[in-house]
Amino acid sequence: MISATGEGVRLRARIGSTRFRRMDQKRILYRYLDKQRTALLAKLDGLGERDVRWPMTPTGTNLLGLVKHVASVELGYFGEVFDRPSDLPLLWLDDDAEINADMWATAEESREEIITLYQWAAAHADATIEALSLDSPGRVPWWPPEREQVTLHQIMVHVTAEMARHAGHADIIRELIDGRAGDNDGNLADQSAQVWAGYRLRLEEAAVEAARRAEDAGP
Repeated sequence: MISATGEGVRLRARIGSTRFRRMDQKRILYRYLDKQRTALLAKLDGLGERDVRWPMTPTGTNLLGLVKHVASVELGYFGEVFDRPSDLPLLWLDDDAEINADMWATAEESREEIITLYQWAAAHADATIEALSLDSPGRVPWWPPEREQVTLHQIMVHVTAEMARHAGHADIIRELIDGRAGDNDGNLADQSAQVWAGYRLRLEEAAVEAARRAEDAGP
């Protein structure tokens, strides 16, 4: 038990200081960021070349493209924004590159190359996060002028939110490919295919019934 007088008071004051609180905040933010990195990359596990690249939505969303895109995002936000560029040429982000070139992998771009890029981008981001304090200033040149001045804290939150969104996309895409869903972390119930089929049927029946009631109620 820490004494309420003398050294105890001074120790409690140091633990409650802004410096220590910010250290804890960075650690917490980083934990959430890194969890999304891991979740997204894991969606490639066990799939062949065709499946990791196959567009599963009308707008072309695919697993390997999401990994490539997120790698580009980390390199930009934790690189150029804080004047710590990676100096790694990303041709798909050039001004003359075709639209959405960062959202899919060409046949010439191997799966291993994209994964290596993803891991390299994460390491570069980690170095920036380690080197800077949460209130370190940065500038996002592709944002509107009134919003382009940022801090590391803001960018960590922004990138984590974007990464979580894409990890969610990847989770749905993977389920559409082979039925695998969730991260094995307890957030998705472990049920048989038969139980899930019955659950889905109930949802379909509820949707049909709700639509019928709305139609019967009229305008």
